Amino acid sequence: MTAPAFSPTEDRAFLGHPRGLGVLAFTEAWERFSFYGMQTLLVLYMVDLLLTPGHAERVLGLAGLRHALEGVMGPLSTQALASMIFGLYSSLAYFLPVFGGLLGDRLVGQHKMVTAGAVLMAAGHLLMAFEAPFLLALVLLIVGSGCLKGNITTQVGSLYAPDDRRRTDAFQIFQFGINIGVVAAPFLCGTLGEVYGWHYGFGAAGIGMLIGLAIYLTGKRHLPPDRRRHHAAAASRGATRGGWRTVAGLMFVLLVVILFLAPGNQMGNVYPLWIRDHIDRHVGAFQIPATWFLSGTAIASLALPPLMLRVWSAQAARGTEWDEIGKLRFGSDIATLAYALLAAIATLGGDGASWLWLIGYHALFAVAYLFIWPVGMALFARAAPPAANAMFIGIFYTSVFFANNIVGVVGGWYGRMTPGAFWSLQAAIGLCGFVLILMFGGPLRRVLGERE
Repeated sequence: MTAPAFSPTEDRAFLGHPRGLGVLAFTEAWERFSFYGMQTLLVLYMVDLLLTPGHAERVLGLAGLRHALEGVMGPLSTQALASMIFGLYSSLAYFLPVFGGLLGDRLVGQHKMVTAGAVLMAAGHLLMAFEAPFLLALVLLIVGSGCLKGNITTQVGSLYAPDDRRRTDAFQIFQFGINIGVVAAPFLCGTLGEVYGWHYGFGAAGIGMLIGLAIYLTGKRHLPPDRRRHHAAAASRGATRGGWRTVAGLMFVLLVVILFLAPGNQMGNVYPLWIRDHIDRHVGAFQIPATWFLSGTAIASLALPPLMLRVWSAQAARGTEWDEIGKLRFGSDIATLAYALLAAIATLGGDGASWLWLIGYHALFAVAYLFIWPVGMALFARAAPPAANAMFIGIFYTSVFFANNIVGVVGGWYGRMTPGAFWSLQAAIGLCGFVLILMFGGPLRRVLGERE
């Protein structure tokens, strides 16, 4: 591992952390703004406009894609086809970071991969303003995300010395930046898309990505230098030194994260359709746009990281802080409660349930997310073999790939199930993750070791 040109222990200029953390957090905030701004509109755009007669014929390659999907899944309704496209896009966007991380580790370096990824994503978002190149736009977004995600995240871990306990806190701050982007995206891009026209929303997402790229290039001098391994053998030796038992333990963590995300990521797929059709969204005479609810979890999450960091720091000072496995177990428990609440709203409330009940869901899910996603990411950054760290961060992102494949397939069942049954199924999937971490948390802790 190449030592950074600065002293990570002495650099505390950004909230007690290195300046580079601020650069990465704000870059990722705008990247997530662009990503979720587009994703907020994607399924509604396809169901209400793009996949309807008179528009679907204009999309290059769509007929072939539909034929291929129906060859596997059978005839697809407009909603089912939209869910399948959403699942494929969002899953592949989180699968390619494995290869992007591999290229960053061995050949190109993290800085060039992040820059290339941001450029490709900006181009993809801007192409979404037109109907014909819709599938090409998705391809650019997928490849751009593959270049960017693993390589920007591994730079967060590289800001710190191996024994610096600020590392886990840094991933919470990094997540806080993400949440800012996620909060803003549905309000700006969602409102532009729903009220003024879909393509205005997609255009705003592209502008957001360009802002993120400018922040990254301007602040690059505060980031750690690239770490490259030019030979596959070097990475292989690093993995062996890290121990295959450790790698197996990380794969188990990956499974737990998948079972958390598979129900939760319906938020970008079926969730806005369900809200639009079955939830009373009125505040007096004003009807809240369905896309605004996609900010619910992120809004709740904005208040939580500072509180979590203070609690964990106080616990660490007393020697009572939960380790990563304990935090994952607690997060899985809270996630199951969140999904069960959605099932109860859909079953007991029926059509016309008040939107106020959804506040409870978003609050619970926000707590669960902060105990699972950034903690799991920090665990991968700490325990992964140093010679292939960016690649393993990319592997962590494959949790979203596998989860979103489940999201696409299961989301296609929504039209054939009652909403209560659909959300009860999501609660059952989340429960499986909690049971696994509850049963095997002890052995997993021994394999991965406790955080120092």
